[in-house]
Order: sequence, then structure tokens, then C-alpha cells
Amino acid sequence: MALTPHDIALLLTERGQKQYGREAVSQLDHALQCAHLAEGAGETPATVVAALLHDLGHLLAPAAAENEARAPRQDDLHQYAALPFLHGVLPDAVLEPIRMHVDAKRYLCAVDAGYWATLSPASQHSLGLQGGAYGAVEADRFASQPFAHEAIRLRRYDDLAKVPGRATPPLPHYLALLERVSSQA
Repeated sequence: MALTPHDIALLLTERGQKQYGREAVSQLDHALQCAHLAEGAGETPATVVAALLHDLGHLLAPAAAENEARAPRQDDLHQYAALPFLHGVLPDAVLEPIRMHVDAKRYLCAVDAGYWATLSPASQHSLGLQGGAYGAVEADRFASQPFAHEAIRLRRYDDLAKVPGRATPPLPHYLALLERVSSQA
């Protein structure tokens, strides 16, 4: 069953109030900060919506999200969890960066020697669960995929979107963009 923009809004407002893993912000704050960073960087509406929704999979599996507040022992594959519910609602320009944002972290660890040190402790921990840094062949394969560059930029916004109290536009600002992008799917 596909999620409507209204369903997505409910998920973000109701389940998004929970803490974002072991970070100092809620899921909703993280989503809004990520979208705000993407919008401020002049990203396309599709990439801004991908930034808003990239962790929606955590909200669809609340037990996994609650376990993540403690040190998780396995990856929850959240980057895939929301995709079946978003197909037909949003275009590939939104879905693919969401699907690839975890792999983008693995890619950046392979190609940027200082990147790992910029990750939060929780993100460093999850990287190990997600397979660690890519090797050279995997990194090249990743970078050659459609939407890889959008996923890499999304990943960088993701890493920066964990600041307690950071001011962002409210959710309705991004829901209007979501409605616009979903009408193009």
C-alpha cells in the first residue's frame, strides 16, 4: 500500500517525535534539518524531499528505531524499508537518493580520508553494521550509478543535521514541496 503525502505527514509528526537513534535530536528535527540544508544549498525539489524522507524507514519500523537508541547489533536496512510504500507516489529522483544514502556513507569513507572522523559516534557505529567503507571497486561502481551524486550530497546533509535547537522552516513548508513533487510522479 502506497503512503500518501498525508500519511507521510502523520508519520513525521507522530512517530517523528522520538529520539533519532543515539543522536541529540528527534527524528523529525533531523528530517527538517536535513531538508533545510538541502534547500539552502539550492538542491532540486526532489532532492530536498529525499533529504526530508531519507530516514522514513526508521519510522515505519518503530521497534527497530527504539532499539537503535541503544547500541544496535545489526543494521535495520532503513534505507529500503520505506521504498515499497513510496513507489508510485514519488519519482526516482527522490527514491534513489533515499535508497543510496547509506551506501554514500560507505563511499565517502572510501574516497575521503578525513570523512570517517566527521561522523557522529552513532554514525561511526552504524557504518560497521552497514558493511564498513567500500573498497575501490565498490566505490567506483557506486559513483557510476544514476543519482549517486545526489545521494552523496544527501549524505553530507544527513551528517550535519543533528544539531539540537537548530531553527528550520516548519514541516508544512516541506509538505507543500512533497505534494508538488508527488504530483510529478
